[in-house]
Amino acid sequence: MLDRAAAEAGLEREAQVLDLGAGTGKLTRLLVPRFARVVAVEPDDAMRAVLEEVVPGAEALAGRGEAVPLEDESVDAVFSAEAFHWFATDEAVAEIVRVLKPGGALVILWNYPLAYDDMGTKAEALIEAAFERGGVPGLGRVLSGEWRRPLESGAFEELREVTLERDLARSRDQWIANMLSVSSIAHQPDEDREAFASRLRELVPPDRVVQGRLRTIAFWTRRV
Repeated sequence: MLDRAAAEAGLEREAQVLDLGAGTGKLTRLLVPRFARVVAVEPDDAMRAVLEEVVPGAEALAGRGEAVPLEDESVDAVFSAEAFHWFATDEAVAEIVRVLKPGGALVILWNYPLAYDDMGTKAEALIEAAFERGGVPGLGRVLSGEWRRPLESGAFEELREVTLERDLARSRDQWIANMLSVSSIAHQPDEDREAFASRLRELVPPDRVVQGRLRTIAFWTRRV
């Protein structure tokens, strides 16, 4: 999916790219072996610390969508995975335009869950409570399409999209790690996240394989 989106956007191996709202680096680690220079910008100190540890090949910087710590026209592409809806504002889009070279690409990726395993009443209640503490995940904002509005200012070409559906089979620990990376849980205090993970390990057997189906959509466009 990433290779196809990058190819359609005309990105070469020599490209310098930005991962905006990089979180703990799930996309960053895929970008590093593909491009000559990868800068990862993340405002949350704890998440950025994880990123720095797991993706040492990227340049991790503190910043946000409305204040990107890069020079004008300094990158060939801006990527955002599971994050753009949090800073889909006129100010952030203006910053993206500022740091992109003319003709540079903007690639926005999201995962849409199509099916989940039933994890049991207690585990589901625990997850629901964690979401209530941290705020409902941003899928509703994605599905509303409101994130598109700031991109309609004329600074970008029309959005194109690439779609892929796939089945997932994850170990219990992989599934828990993914739950901890969901934005509404990832920003919670470390002690709350650790307690949440510990309780999930008690409720879900260690040999459990968690099945699911996921649709990934990559939207891409170019700066005019």
